[in-house]
Amino acid sequence: MPRPPILAAALLLLATGAALAQTAPATTADTAKGKALVDAKGMTLYVFDKDATSKSNCNGACTQNWPPLAAASDARPSGDWSAIAREDGSRMWAYKGHPLYTWKNDKAPGDTSGDGVNGVWHIARP
Repeated sequence: MPRPPILAAALLLLATGAALAQTAPATTADTAKGKALVDAKGMTLYVFDKDATSKSNCNGACTQNWPPLAAASDARPSGDWSAIAREDGSRMWAYKGHPLYTWKNDKAPGDTSGDGVNGVWHIARP
């Protein structure tokens, strides 16, 4: 018995959403400092030495300079990627347990001006 068009469309939408939920939130790119993880806009991602495994210690005013790589409330782990809870209840992406951030002073894809800031911020490497 053929499915009604609305049911078929709904099933296709659900299947597509499930596939997108499992897609890695970032990719890699070549920068002047070598390969780096980058967000969907091509902006370099960073890790913070003061973070613990799967726990962000960049909260409050810190996030104005280092915006967390946001994860949807329904984001699911996939391979080396996980979505972790933040202190404020939001979620962010982590790669191999390292929470990921962008840097407010990077203006264009491939910029790496956050690498080495205060000796505790580093490019996230694949």
